Amino acid sequence: MAGQLILALSILVSLHEFGHYITAKWFKMRVDKFYLFFDFLFPVPTLLNFSLFKKKVGDTEYGIGWFPLGGYVSIAGMIDETQDASKLAATPEPWEFRGKPAWQRLIVMLGGIIVNLILGVLIFWGIRYNSGNNFVTLSEVNKQGIFAGKLAQEVGFKTGDKVLEVNGKVPVRFDEVPKLIMEDEARYTIERNGEKKDITLPKGFLDQLANGKKGEFIQEGLPFEVKEVPSDAGGSAYKAGLKSGDKFVSVNGKPIKFYQEFKSILDENKEKKITAVVDRKGTMDTLKMDVSKEGTVGFIMNPLLKLTHEDYTLGQSFNAGFVEAFTVIGTNLKGFKKIFKGDVSASNAVSGPVGIAKIFGGKWDWANFWFLTGLLSMSLAFMNALPIPALDGGHAIFLIWEMITGKTPSVKVQEIAQQVGTVILLGLMVFAFGNDIFKIFK
Repeated sequence: MAGQLILALSILVSLHEFGHYITAKWFKMRVDKFYLFFDFLFPVPTLLNFSLFKKKVGDTEYGIGWFPLGGYVSIAGMIDETQDASKLAATPEPWEFRGKPAWQRLIVMLGGIIVNLILGVLIFWGIRYNSGNNFVTLSEVNKQGIFAGKLAQEVGFKTGDKVLEVNGKVPVRFDEVPKLIMEDEARYTIERNGEKKDITLPKGFLDQLANGKKGEFIQEGLPFEVKEVPSDAGGSAYKAGLKSGDKFVSVNGKPIKFYQEFKSILDENKEKKITAVVDRKGTMDTLKMDVSKEGTVGFIMNPLLKLTHEDYTLGQSFNAGFVEAFTVIGTNLKGFKKIFKGDVSASNAVSGPVGIAKIFGGKWDWANFWFLTGLLSMSLAFMNALPIPALDGGHAIFLIWEMITGKTPSVKVQEIAQQVGTVILLGLMVFAFGNDIFKIFK
């Protein structure tokens, strides 16, 4: 676990800092240091200074620090966590960061974010080209039927219906079925209890879907079983005795066929106790579990729909990889929104190194490694873009302000902002590490 995480972070941090380094060199700024990890006790640049490796080439010292957290590029004339602002009182030199136009400094500050975005897209591009695409056919879904969301039920669909045609066409892939609603008139031919029936969507239905209710239309019914019940997930499933391979038969007396039905019941019973009947290799067992305020009980689901594989061309894989990479950014934004709204607690949403290492798993799997590295690359770009002083986004805000107003914030203001940002980052680090430790002993 730790080895995979260290390798992934080493790649991501090195390339992130390379983005700053190469853009600084491009604009003829002097780069004093390029380090993977810190050669001091972060965030105090004068404390415990030593390197595991260092070599000076030209004006730049390249090295590996002893403090395994992040890395940095020290650019002459720039206020950051590696330099004392008091040293910048003299007149700027032409080769210093502060001696360059604001637009050049902005590009340098965004260089790391841009490289992480490019890396994330390249990784997902490679994954899609190598792995292709897995999808569910309509015929596979029709073995057990669809799941009808709230809006779908309002227009006549029922969970368990089988979709035969859409506007006289028989789609091969199930994901084409809901998309055909974009046509002028969407008429679905379904089979229910052996009888055929036509359902025509009313006018204005598309507007309802576009208004954030896409998940309330029809979905592939998702039969499932329990894949894994982690002992450290903090849920009640492990305590209740749920085991790998169990299949839910009913919850609170309601029959369960699809995962969507199961999740709907959990959402209705947040912070309450449920009674579930599970099929364990032919034997029925009754378990009582507490539902968290997030609507979970603490197990990993194994979908039982058969997937069909499709290879991608180089162009198709780039398009798919690009969308997949930037979906990570959207997911991060939604996650922050849920935290701020109180829908998800920060302790459940934030993980430190231990939590991330567990995601990589104990076995070395290159496919899983590159997928998670791609996720981390896009997440690192997102986090660094946040307008927090000490992060790239915080520096960028000052530079954009300077470009708009023509006024440069004073060294004192920048130094104070840097200190405030560093305190915020240290607070987040302490919270993430503490959260990992708490989950271990919980």
